[in-house]
Amino acid sequence: MSIFQIITLLIVISALFSYINVRFFKLPTTIGLMIMAMIFTLGISISVLFTDVLFNNAVNIIGSIDFKEVLLDVMLSFLLFAGALHTKLPDIKAQRGPILMFATFGVLVSTFLIGTIAYYLLNAMSLPISYLQALLFGALISPTDPIAVLGILKQAGAPKRLETKIVGESLFNDGVGVVIFLTLFQLAASPDADISVSHITLLFVEEVGGGILLGLGLGYVTYWMMKSIDNYETEVMITLAMVMGGYLLASSLHFSGPLAMVIAGLFIGNDTRRQSSMSERTERYVDKFWELLDVLLNAVLFVLIGLEVLILSFEGNYILAGLILIPVALICRYIALSGPIQIFKNKMDFVPKTGLIMTWGGLRGGISIALALSLTDEMNRELIVAITYIIVVFSIIVQGLTVEKVLKWVKGV
Repeated sequence: MSIFQIITLLIVISALFSYINVRFFKLPTTIGLMIMAMIFTLGISISVLFTDVLFNNAVNIIGSIDFKEVLLDVMLSFLLFAGALHTKLPDIKAQRGPILMFATFGVLVSTFLIGTIAYYLLNAMSLPISYLQALLFGALISPTDPIAVLGILKQAGAPKRLETKIVGESLFNDGVGVVIFLTLFQLAASPDADISVSHITLLFVEEVGGGILLGLGLGYVTYWMMKSIDNYETEVMITLAMVMGGYLLASSLHFSGPLAMVIAGLFIGNDTRRQSSMSERTERYVDKFWELLDVLLNAVLFVLIGLEVLILSFEGNYILAGLILIPVALICRYIALSGPIQIFKNKMDFVPKTGLIMTWGGLRGGISIALALSLTDEMNRELIVAITYIIVVFSIIVQGLTVEKVLKWVKGV
């Protein structure tokens, strides 16, 4: 099938599943779409009892979609910018201390803890894996997914200051997590290369620092251009061009594209700059355009996550390992969050049991799967992809459906 045909098919399926969910199931959109996509793939798998034509065609279509490229190189820039654009910068500034600690220190600690435990656990289960490969798994599963978190938190009724911490962390730890993953990936891909600690540090600083500076630059240029005119059609196009061109520029400069998009979105979405650069009409059109794009891409993404199960390999011991590592990942996240919480809890107003709520409300999503799929066969790709998928599905369905109940329980304690 051509690219246009595949895109058309995905949008048709997403629209149909979204209608069924809204009309009958009334689940949170992302969760409902993924569940229906998984049920759909189950039906396709069962169809082989009668004919394998449908199954083979479906496998060929899904297999032709490069999930990693679709998400990391195409969707992610739009989704992160849209999420940041509608996030209040004053709220982020007020919580900047814990957010930055969660997104940096928290991700590093979680990567090390999960990777270390996974290394010993998987080898004990006769699933050989090197320590570096286990750390790669820790890096890709540690960041929470802003795409999964944003929509569900809005429906869960989380207190504003808690929602800001979770959303802010998820926006930034995504970029940091990708940088850590890429650094470890480079080490794993060149085991014989002489790569020093200073080289790794320089790479990390270049990715993160470059991404932040580029985001500020892109945000300012976009703000200046929008301020100098009053034409909502052109201004919408300017924001779209900034996201597409900016992400491409970040990739060519080896800067963090995700961080650049988050910073640019926060810069442009700031209320003060909105008022000075956009008329009320322009602001309405810009917001509606990015809201629509956000909803559409989210729908396609979670349908894709559900359909991916059709082409993944799930051996019995892979499934068992994934199930065991679910509580491991949750406990490690709780421990990683505890340090920053202890540092800031006496200085800032924290919701009771913040660590517990952030652990359960920090969902893993498509980014983890995309990073796992980018691994080479020599990096234990099949094992890591299977385990990652199991943890992500549990996170989105079980945690996503119970976040609201956990919040109510905490309020009642």
